Amino acid sequence: MLSIQACEALTALEGAVEMLGALDWDAMPAGQLLEAMERLETGRRRTTALAHDLVAAVSRRDEKELGGTRHTVIADTTRVSIKESRRRLRDAAQVSSRTTLTGQRVAPELPETAKAWSAGILDPEHLRVIQRFVRELPVDVPPVDAERAEAFLAEKAAELRPDQLEKLADQLLLRLNPDGRFSDEDRARRRGFTWCGGQGPDGMSVARLIATPELRAMIESWLAKFAAPGMCNPDDQSPTTTGEPSQDVIDRDARSCAQRQHDALAALLRGQLGDPKLGQHNGLPVTMVVSATLDQLQNAAGRAVTAGGTVLPMSDVIRLAGHAYHYLCIFDRHSERPLYLGRSKRVASADQRIVLHAKDRGCTAPGCTVPGYLCEVHHVDDWITGGPTNIDNLTFACGPHHRLIQPGGWKTRKHRDGSTEWLPPPNTRVRGGINSFHHPEKFIS
Repeated sequence: MLSIQACEALTALEGAVEMLGALDWDAMPAGQLLEAMERLETGRRRTTALAHDLVAAVSRRDEKELGGTRHTVIADTTRVSIKESRRRLRDAAQVSSRTTLTGQRVAPELPETAKAWSAGILDPEHLRVIQRFVRELPVDVPPVDAERAEAFLAEKAAELRPDQLEKLADQLLLRLNPDGRFSDEDRARRRGFTWCGGQGPDGMSVARLIATPELRAMIESWLAKFAAPGMCNPDDQSPTTTGEPSQDVIDRDARSCAQRQHDALAALLRGQLGDPKLGQHNGLPVTMVVSATLDQLQNAAGRAVTAGGTVLPMSDVIRLAGHAYHYLCIFDRHSERPLYLGRSKRVASADQRIVLHAKDRGCTAPGCTVPGYLCEVHHVDDWITGGPTNIDNLTFACGPHHRLIQPGGWKTRKHRDGSTEWLPPPNTRVRGGINSFHHPEKFIS
C-alpha cells in the first residue's frame, strides 16, 4: 500500500486532471488558451521528470524484491514497450541522483540538465539533443569545458525549441572540436548496428550501421568482388559465388547497386552459418533455426518464425532448406526424436532445443521479449528435485528471468497444451501468466 502522503498527493493530481478535463476550452479567448497550454506543458514535463525519479528508485532496488527484471517490471507496470522501458532507465541514470555502492548519493551525470528537467523546462526532445551532444564529445575535451557546454545547452533549452537547440549544439560541438579530430576511443564508442524497429508488413527491415573505418574498409573490399554485376544474383538458377560471372550473366543482371550489395552480404553470411569452425551456441551449431507447420511446407504458403523472432515467407524457408547446416523443425510427429531423456541426462539435447525454438520461440516469462537464440533451457520440475529432462518438462527462459526462479521467488508450471505459466512470488505487484509476446497469432486465432 502507498504511504498516506503519497496517496493524498496522487489523489490530488488525479482530481486536478479530472477538473481540467471538464473545462470548456473552446469558450476561452486565444490568450487564455495559450497560457493554459504553456502551464499544462510545464506540468506535464514536471510529472515526466517525477516519473523518471520513480524509475531511478526502481533501478536501485534488487530484482528479487521487485519480482522481475527491472526493465520488464517497469514496462508491465506502466504498459510501455521494453524498448521505452530501457530508454527510461538510461534517462533516469543521467537526470536523477545516483547512489554509490556504499550508499552515498551523488549528483546526476548531467547535473544542469537534471535541474532544468526537474523544473519542467525540458521536453524529452530537448533531453535527446543534450544527450547526443555529450555522447559525441571527443574524450580529450577538458572536463571543465564539457561541463560548461552541458550547462550552456541546459540554459538555452529554456528559450529554444528542440530543433533550434540541435543547431546550437552542432555549432558548439564544432567550437569545441574545430579540427574535427577524433581518437580511436571516440570512434569505438560510437560504433554500432541496430535494427530500426521491427519488420514491416511486407517482412522487410531497416537497420542503422555506424561503422568504424576498419569495418567500412573490410565491407568495401568484400563488395568490390561480390557486389559486382553478375555476382551472387538470387535471380540466377545457379548464382555465381566463386570465380568470375560470364558476360551473359552480367548482361542479364538488372539489379541496382544497393540490391547487389545486399545480396553480397547475404552470400557472406550464408556461407558462414553452420560452419563447424564457429563452434556451438547454446548446444546448437551457429545457424538458423526455423519453425513451420507441415501444412505450410506442403502448400508452400504462410509464414515461418526463426529462433530470433524473424518472420520468414514460406518461399524463403523452402529456399533456405536447400542449403546445408540449417535446422528446420516441423510440427507433426516427433516420435523418432530422442526427446524423453528421463533422469539419464540433465542438459537438454540439441533435438530438444530445436523443438523448444519451435514451441516457445523465446523466453516464456510474461512480457519478456528475449528470442530463443538468447535463452537457456529451464526444467519446470527442477532436475535437482527429481524432474526429468523430457520435452514436456522443459521451457525457455532468458538468463535474468531464469535466475529469479528459486524458493520464495518465481515458480513455473506446465499446462496441458504445453504452454508455461509463470507464478509470481507472494506479496508483489508483478503479474504472472503465460507470455504471448512470441505468439501474436494467438490473439486473433
